[in-house]
Amino acid sequence: MSKIGKINIPIPEKVKVVLAGSSLNIEGPSGKKSVNIDLDIFNLDIKDGKEISIKPKTIDENTKKLWGMNRSLINNAVIGTHSGYEKILELIGVGYRASLKGNQLNLQLGYSHDINFDIPEGIKILVEKQTILKITGSDKQLVGVVASKLKTLRKIEPYKGKGIREKGQYVLKKEGKKK
Repeated sequence: MSKIGKINIPIPEKVKVVLAGSSLNIEGPSGKKSVNIDLDIFNLDIKDGKEISIKPKTIDENTKKLWGMNRSLINNAVIGTHSGYEKILELIGVGYRASLKGNQLNLQLGYSHDINFDIPEGIKILVEKQTILKITGSDKQLVGVVASKLKTLRKIEPYKGKGIREKGQYVLKKEGKKK
């Protein structure tokens, strides 16, 4: 039995869930999302618009693996359409700054050139100070992918801790050379 798969998914008040064929359409204040579900393997029950439960038709090794994952995908879509997801990135280093220019994020990261990052559709980036970026969106995976791509533009350096990191991320600093 799947520990995660057994838990029912609560639906908040402002979120509408409709099953159309094999896709579950979820609509809320933060956006729309559709999740594809294999109805040959799973039974999906929407109870009075308050809860969603997913159960496999037959329990074997493959369905055990997919049960919890499908439940998590549906839960992430419900949370994303209701309140959304956000990640906060910090630019740490002398002269590191960010600014928005239309649909592009302009980054100065100590290179000889500026980096222009195209913001994908469905993602909003706010530059709070010049060194703090707030990435928000309704799709958990897309928010994580954008944050990861931005972090790879300037990886954290282990001696001084300069680079792009998530807020609260621990950085193990190395000790420098000694005479």
